[in-house]
Amino acid sequence: MTDVAAHLEELRERGLYRRLRLIEGPQGPRVTLDGRDVLLLCSNDYLGLAADPRVREAAAEAALRFGAGSGASRLISGNMAPHRELESALAAFKGYRRALLFGSGYLANMGTIAALAGPGEVVFSDELNHASIIDGCRLARAEAVVFRHNDVDHLAALLRDSPGRPALIVTDGVFSMDGDVAPLPELLELARRHGARLMVDEAHATGAVGPGGRGTVSAAGLSGEVDVVMGTMGKALGAYGAYVCASPETIDYLVNRARPFIFSTAPPPPVVGAARAALGVLEAEPERVGRLATNARALRDALAAEGFATGDSTTQIVPIEIGEAERTMELCEQTLERGVFVQGIRPPTVPEGSSRLRFTVMATHSPGELRRAAQEVGEAARAIGLLKAPTIAA
Repeated sequence: MTDVAAHLEELRERGLYRRLRLIEGPQGPRVTLDGRDVLLLCSNDYLGLAADPRVREAAAEAALRFGAGSGASRLISGNMAPHRELESALAAFKGYRRALLFGSGYLANMGTIAALAGPGEVVFSDELNHASIIDGCRLARAEAVVFRHNDVDHLAALLRDSPGRPALIVTDGVFSMDGDVAPLPELLELARRHGARLMVDEAHATGAVGPGGRGTVSAAGLSGEVDVVMGTMGKALGAYGAYVCASPETIDYLVNRARPFIFSTAPPPPVVGAARAALGVLEAEPERVGRLATNARALRDALAAEGFATGDSTTQIVPIEIGEAERTMELCEQTLERGVFVQGIRPPTVPEGSSRLRFTVMATHSPGELRRAAQEVGEAARAIGLLKAPTIAA
């Protein structure tokens, strides 16, 4: 048996083996999965914009006008009018003077952190930050220090232990596996007190949290004050790619130092056109953000009624922690048999012993669909012994 085959067998034995499932057709509240009609509760298309006709048409129009691809990196010959237009719109939307597009959120985080943190410096990272932040810290030539999740006192102590060293504090705005929100005012106060920069990843907050979907930074009243804000167009905006908002000087520095930006082909015009149209829909229809929040509350309430705890989630990301990876995937498959697709999340995405079903709500779900989904997962959990059957009074 080869090393690869042995590793795959080990993953199967530990309940960590992954396989690709096929979605036939566009994203939506309901999709055809491997030939079956199911309720979709694990998509990041939070506002239902991926299949919006206006977004589709904008992608097609951009392809016809500017071509299918950009042809080169933006520092060579790939810098096109759609890129600049989207950057201007995103900067204005987020309350910053400048924005810079990247090919993906992963590239944006890795490139930005590695560019802003150098030898002799230190990066402080929340322990539940996304993998792209973790990898950005690994690539940076600075020392990486992890602070306990949302623990401002722990971070303050770590900052006191590193006096006089240039520092970057990095956190998710909305944490992707737990659905809770970072304490941004306290983090910014600490950053200012210790002369550090603060960077916030708003991948799951843009379009989903804050006034008009402007994110956790805006919700905290800190637009333009947080040093660096990253977000994606591949989630609530229904397209693909990412952006970083910051001061003009910081953006110019990233243009010159962020390797994923420098050495990647520019995002293709159809994707950029779609993202620009989606941003326009969001600005014209901010009520979508309210519907998303209402739906998230409805699902949390329905899951609680079934006997599930949803942790500290206050957003459209709603986890129910199971613990063991094998039992989590058993529940995932049993729920899917009942027509509800909610993905099981296992290590290394989450820590050992904290495997979970992670629901992601869309503004286009109906409250009835969400209540039914909670009932189905409750029935599935009782069927495999994860929840006790309700006691019937005599």
